[in-house]
Amino acid sequence: MCGIVGYIGYRKAHMVIINALKRLEYRGYDSWGVAVVQGNKLDIHKQVGAIGEIESQEFGEATLGIGHTRWATHGKPSDVNAHPHLDCNGNIAVVHNGIIENYLSLKNDLMKEGHKFVSETDTEIIAHLIEKNNGSLENAVFSAISVLKGSYAVVVISPDERKIVACRNKSPLILGVGDGEFFVASDTPAILEYTNRVVYLEDGDTVVITDSGYEIKNNGIKVERMVELVPWSLDDAEKSGYEHFMLKEIHETPRVIEETIAGHVSDTIELDVSFAAGISELVFVACGTSLHAAIVGKYIIEEMSGIPVRVEYASEFNYHTTPISRSLVVGITQSGETADTLEALRKAKGNGARILAITNVLGSSVTRVADYVIYTRAGPEIGVAATKTFIAQLVALCLVALKLSMLPRSELERFILEMRLLPEKIRKILDEKEKIKEISEILAEFDNMMYIGRGIAFPVALEGALKMKEISYIHAEGYPAGELKHGPFALLGEKTPVIVCIIRDETYDITLSNIKEVKARDSPVFAFSDEKDREIDKYVDYAVKTPEVDRIFAPIVLSVALQLLAYYTARVKGCEIDKPRHLAKSVTVE
Repeated sequence: MCGIVGYIGYRKAHMVIINALKRLEYRGYDSWGVAVVQGNKLDIHKQVGAIGEIESQEFGEATLGIGHTRWATHGKPSDVNAHPHLDCNGNIAVVHNGIIENYLSLKNDLMKEGHKFVSETDTEIIAHLIEKNNGSLENAVFSAISVLKGSYAVVVISPDERKIVACRNKSPLILGVGDGEFFVASDTPAILEYTNRVVYLEDGDTVVITDSGYEIKNNGIKVERMVELVPWSLDDAEKSGYEHFMLKEIHETPRVIEETIAGHVSDTIELDVSFAAGISELVFVACGTSLHAAIVGKYIIEEMSGIPVRVEYASEFNYHTTPISRSLVVGITQSGETADTLEALRKAKGNGARILAITNVLGSSVTRVADYVIYTRAGPEIGVAATKTFIAQLVALCLVALKLSMLPRSELERFILEMRLLPEKIRKILDEKEKIKEISEILAEFDNMMYIGRGIAFPVALEGALKMKEISYIHAEGYPAGELKHGPFALLGEKTPVIVCIIRDETYDITLSNIKEVKARDSPVFAFSDEKDREIDKYVDYAVKTPEVDRIFAPIVLSVALQLLAYYTARVKGCEIDKPRHLAKSVTVE
């Protein structure tokens, strides 16, 4: 969620910080603020609403500062609740991501000692704890965080010492290493304009940064962390002429598929699946879009390998499931920082399971929890709605399924050839999107809709509905087509369109029967099928045809078409597509 930036160097700090915060807007926020060290005092600007410019004279030539974009948790969005927060004397400034679970008891203790609070936030107690501990800024911060329970990335400055002190526990934080300057941030796009050299801080790390360098300690013990090069450029995080990041990222899908395949396929699939040796089952844990990728993976892997697969909501897994030691637990998370997924993987590992992570972000938290990692190669995704990263996850899961399948070489080569043709087939969808645009004009007039599918098309329907609801704000629900008669039929009628994802496999005929039942209730029907499907037009009002592929790749081509449908529907409605209300790109608190 929220964004953090810290800077120490030779540039005007407020300009660096504001620029960096704007690059984190996709994470979602409702207020923002900046604090700089100006001589022997702190100058602060914070407010509700979108990030704006600050008059240069307000912050002058200050070269040390911190900034934050807040998504309200404790306390409503307001200027006073916005970060940075100060101690009683206005001498310590703190920004914080995460949730302090024991903040109320700490706050009550501090109030008994005479501390006065001005905000409703849990963050403000951190500044007061630092003030209470006195001593050097580093020691005071370390003492303060030692009593905190919960998740946090904390960054602190004070005019008493020219340095930044930053700490991490279960909330992402990176250190950027420049030439004569240093940065801290909650995500890499914030600092790519200035440096591509990054240190990924780990849980328990505290870093002290001065003009001359930095030192990292983990739970008080000095440690060395590798400086890594971010494999993305600033151009990757720009719109490149597209109206929205989401549209740009959908159009990047062919390249993403090519690069993901190139990373794991030569004349055969060069993917190490030793992690699956001797397992009794696969357990997928994920949230949101990644959960839908997991369900697709379940269908493919069970069919091709015979290995039992179950899929769990990560947020529920933590409270009811205990994996056995012969389980392989697979966490799928685009950011590698999804709080529920990370907690589920930690629990599973503690219970003896092996852990595989599928993620898009090198150095993210999940890579340190996992025993094995498969990286998707999607590059930075700025739009809040996952598009190209979802497709990259599907490609990775197809590769795993094929590798586990023990297919004859001739059959494997056929699948590899078809995978190599996927980018061109996706480009065809992108080039021939007029039918999708036409349908979006119609769907934008409705308030509710249903997506249905059977078999491997069912999770595609779930994901299509999620895309529609999150960026167009139209209430959309995904169902297995066979479940309509178990309740949802009551909602059908001329005001409830139904979007059907249909594949020409063993589910085809029964799905046609479901379509007839829907039409009998007067609901408009919009079908997404493949170009060789000659029957579907007889039963539906509108049909979008996608290129023909093997059924295990059908979710990939269908999903791109449904992403475009959601995008153009939201565009017709004039919605804020890249930053949908109430949503954040990376959900880093439970």
